[in-house]
Amino acid sequence: MRHETAEIAGSRTQIDYKVELAYEVVAPTDFVFNVQAAQTAQQHVSRESIVLEPDAEFESQTEPVYGNRLIRTHAEAGWFRLRYAGSVQIAHYMAEPARVVQVPIAELPASVLHFMMPSRYCQTDQVQALAWREFGHIPPGYAQAFAVAQWVGARTRFQVGTSGIGTSCLETLDNGVGVCRDFAHLTIAILRALNYPARFVTGVDYGADPALGPPDFHAYAEAFIGERWYLFDATGISPLTGLIRIGTGRDAADVSFATMFGNVRSGMPIVSFSAVDDPARGIALPAPTTLAVSTALA
Repeated sequence: MRHETAEIAGSRTQIDYKVELAYEVVAPTDFVFNVQAAQTAQQHVSRESIVLEPDAEFESQTEPVYGNRLIRTHAEAGWFRLRYAGSVQIAHYMAEPARVVQVPIAELPASVLHFMMPSRYCQTDQVQALAWREFGHIPPGYAQAFAVAQWVGARTRFQVGTSGIGTSCLETLDNGVGVCRDFAHLTIAILRALNYPARFVTGVDYGADPALGPPDFHAYAEAFIGERWYLFDATGISPLTGLIRIGTGRDAADVSFATMFGNVRSGMPIVSFSAVDDPARGIALPAPTTLAVSTALA
């Protein structure tokens, strides 16, 4: 049975972004980078470049589980840098929130079921009572999932440096403070407790307030409702149409932008991006919307 909602004319955006990662390699090291923009049915990478310094051989591979595009390379001792640049166009699917309704679990595609289970940073089983107490009165569908993101955003303060790579959703719930990955983990855990497949997405975000700090990687949540994945960003720091997808997984453990198998010292990533405004080509700047926004099917 199909439950697809009626689509409203969506937006098209184009965002260009650059990433520079620098390392002091103490001993020979293998690297796996996840910084390339995803290629999907609704997100198209029109051009991109990868530069390694010093020059080194690399492979760009798409892993089969989540479709993440990985750069694999090796570096000897010394300074090592990766520079990536990409130009990305997104065609957003948009729908009236009231028409985005949850389907019975028995009708969910098998491919999304594992996104309902607890994961390393999203201990769904430990927030179930809270989830149903706070949101059980709201009919299942987009409105309920949106209420979760709004609740997480209202009770969690965004502050850089208040959490680390090991921080889980339970610590964010207790402390009430964190960065984008923490907002996403808590949102995902509660959504899964309410029987939504939910997953973690990394990317870049156009439109954030410069007062929050220099541009950086961003993280947000997606919930599978009806027959699509819909975007939810509890931080609210940028329009949903300003989000570029890089990596997708169960939580942050699946989508690190850099994984090193060796002894290295890491510098801070340098990220920059800009949006294109070209009405003649039907491309508009990212803008806030009250519609449900999706960039991925099952």
